[in-house]
Amino acid sequence: MSVGKIEINGKTHEAPLVIGSEGEVALDISKLRASTGMITLDGGFKNTGACTSSITFIDGANGILRYRGYAIEELCEKSNFLEVAKLLVDGELPNSEKLTNFKNQIKKFSSLPDGIKQIIKSFPTNAHPMGVLSSAISAMSGYMESKDYGNLSKDDYDELIPSMMAAVKMIAAYNYRHNKGLEFIDSNNDLNYCSDFINMMFGKVDEDIAEALDVLFILHADHEQNCSATAARVAGSAHANIYASMASGVNALWGPRHGGANQKVIEMLEMIEKDGGDYQKYIEKAKDKSDPFRLMGFGHRVYKNFDPRAKIIKGYCETVLNKLGVKDPTLDIAKGLEEVALKDPYFVERKLYPNVDFYSGIIYRALGIPTNMFTVMFAIGRMPGWIAQWKELLGQGMAISRPRQIYTGSGLREYSNIENR
Repeated sequence: MSVGKIEINGKTHEAPLVIGSEGEVALDISKLRASTGMITLDGGFKNTGACTSSITFIDGANGILRYRGYAIEELCEKSNFLEVAKLLVDGELPNSEKLTNFKNQIKKFSSLPDGIKQIIKSFPTNAHPMGVLSSAISAMSGYMESKDYGNLSKDDYDELIPSMMAAVKMIAAYNYRHNKGLEFIDSNNDLNYCSDFINMMFGKVDEDIAEALDVLFILHADHEQNCSATAARVAGSAHANIYASMASGVNALWGPRHGGANQKVIEMLEMIEKDGGDYQKYIEKAKDKSDPFRLMGFGHRVYKNFDPRAKIIKGYCETVLNKLGVKDPTLDIAKGLEEVALKDPYFVERKLYPNVDFYSGIIYRALGIPTNMFTVMFAIGRMPGWIAQWKELLGQGMAISRPRQIYTGSGLREYSNIENR
């Protein structure tokens, strides 16, 4: 077994090296505290591997994203969202019978409890959709049987996972309808997952748009140990139920530094439009180091070359815009920014290409989806990944997540009466 060595105060300690299937190397410090009394400090966990996982592989330097070993490009071309969901959750592509059973299991849960519908309706119509989504998903826990989440059976998973996939679609669609002051539209089991979702929102289906949405959901389905996946795993490590764990993922995704990024793209475009629409001015502002303005939707903290998801969705973005014939000055600004940034040496040299958030925001805008609901769309797509991560950690028997800290507060102090303060 290969080992690494850590020297602390002149004493050498050995730690095993863990090598992943794609050559990634980690130093296993799980016994460091026991042998030295010390911990490591890694703010934001940027250099910490919290688990081993066989779900998703990312090579940011080379723009590679794979689910269970399958290239994202091939999955988007040949697969569909529910097949990818089954792949993520089970580890293998399903055969025809297993995929059909999975779809039928989801259809079994094609109606929400009346209490959940009432929860959605109880919110103001201007409530943020992510708050509604999180609340409704958590409340679903009240409609399920108590289970031992440390010892779930295959039958348990076969019930829980489809019910979660069905619930997020219906809650999101009803959320949209409520915000618009419209009556809810029931799920239609004759339609596929994305077509049904579109019909529940808009009352009609366009297959080209449904296909584009299906691809968007595939692209968002998982992204390794990101903030929201980690939140879902942490909740799951306490053996919280599936709805509570998925709501944890929703809440983490809500933040503008994570899933809210495509919302920030549209807000930026709207700001440029209000300022006269001169996107070239904002290109120059982005290049000025003394200017606090930053172009949203360009570059990625993981992908140092290009975002492979953006290359795929760009074509679907053009299809949707052409299909809808949308005339929107904000989308014209987006096209202008994209064209300039792809050619400008400043952006090319720094590899600041449009990422998936840039194009997904444009698609959602063209579909007429409110900006504050963009992250809800992201959550629907990401649900299979969260479920897969949650299922994996339960199967690994992972210990409850419990990070350590270095205390920097006051030492022991004596209490003083309020009159003496």
